[in-house]
Amino acid sequence: MNFTSPAFLLGFPVVVLLHWRLPHRWRWALLLAASYLFYMGHTPALALLLLAVTVSTYAAGLGLSRRPGLRPLWLLLGMGVPLGTLALFKYGDFFLSVAGSSSTLGLLLPVGISFYTFQTLSYVLDVYRGEVQPEGHFGYYALFVSFFPQLVAGPIERPEHLLPQLHMQQTLTGEDIETGLSLLAEGFFRKLALADVLAQAVEPVYQPGAAVNGTGVVLGTVCFALQIYCDFSGYSLIALGAARLLGVRLSVNFRQPYDSATIGEFWRRWHITLNQWFADYVYRPLGGNRKGLMRQLLAVAVVFALSGLWHGAAWHFVAWGCLHGLYRIGGILWERLGLKWHLPVWLCRCRTFALVCVGWLLFRADSLSHAGALLAALTKGWSPSGLSAALRLTGLTGTGGLTAAAGALCLLLLDRRQRDDREESKYLWALRCFLLAMGALFSHLLLSGGGESVFLYFQF
Repeated sequence: MNFTSPAFLLGFPVVVLLHWRLPHRWRWALLLAASYLFYMGHTPALALLLLAVTVSTYAAGLGLSRRPGLRPLWLLLGMGVPLGTLALFKYGDFFLSVAGSSSTLGLLLPVGISFYTFQTLSYVLDVYRGEVQPEGHFGYYALFVSFFPQLVAGPIERPEHLLPQLHMQQTLTGEDIETGLSLLAEGFFRKLALADVLAQAVEPVYQPGAAVNGTGVVLGTVCFALQIYCDFSGYSLIALGAARLLGVRLSVNFRQPYDSATIGEFWRRWHITLNQWFADYVYRPLGGNRKGLMRQLLAVAVVFALSGLWHGAAWHFVAWGCLHGLYRIGGILWERLGLKWHLPVWLCRCRTFALVCVGWLLFRADSLSHAGALLAALTKGWSPSGLSAALRLTGLTGTGGLTAAAGALCLLLLDRRQRDDREESKYLWALRCFLLAMGALFSHLLLSGGGESVFLYFQF
């Protein structure tokens, strides 16, 4: 099941109503049952894998606290089961190919495994470090791992942030309802009205073997940059809105990343909870910026290579991560030399967006060879006839172009609203009402069509 499925659109209001009607002591059971039903809507049998990871890390947390003499063994259990399942199900075939084997395991990739694996690892490591107390109630811990608004694509929550909220006796306020509905509407709008429309311009360009020129590659890649942002931020906003209607405040995952003037700033704004996870559990343990320049650069390289591999078991994802690692290393060295660009902020943002788009080309390609073919295509087609051919290929002529332009304008307005911390003007309130209406409209069209729109990050 996903957020755009008819089952969710019909079932979620029922869960919200039951949640607030039940006594507080039974709400965790309702949400846990709803979470597992939500997950089983994808592949029912793989819910057993989620349960196995939950049981092993729960036991490890208790063992780390109650059996200090066996802490290394409990840590091995708490980290070995999540990492082992992730390695087997997500990277098994990749490791076999690296080893030169032509055979494959053929295992189905469990939806959300990268997210709930990292969430359970943070719990085990925080208990091991003594930063949080182990959760004694198995039901609440299982809900922490499987809480359905953020189960399959984040945000990746920390135990000290989410677990206390699950325990807390909440009351639904008017602000919760208003904010939750607004976030849901904006999230559905970003996904259905923006990301899915932009996808129609991206697919023809990135189809393997497509006759594409340089102009087409640029147009398709820029559209993909907007598509993946609208898609993933849309999911995150729906997750925040759904959780808010249940009395839970999840972590913000995006803060207008394409406003960034540097790559470092981009990564402080994009997929924030994942980057914080890597910073806390990989970058700082490797020394961070505390043990000299070379150690810092090595830590940066490792973090970005692992980030690329986390996104997908393929070399083009690793190349994408390593490219951003090189970007970041270059930025650190530039700062250490005390150099400055002396460029207007808007030009710095354009430069950063262009660098990010080069990375998105690697990310969206099917393979390294496909990415190489697309990069080679950049050398041709820079003429009026080439532009015309690219516009026809991407469908950005006539109505398609106007739709894409209108979508880009809506995205600018939405991001501008998020930047404005002041009390909303009547204009912005009208925009929120419009988004709510549009979200309801697209949900209605989805229900009447009987289909659903899959989020990009479900495959990671």
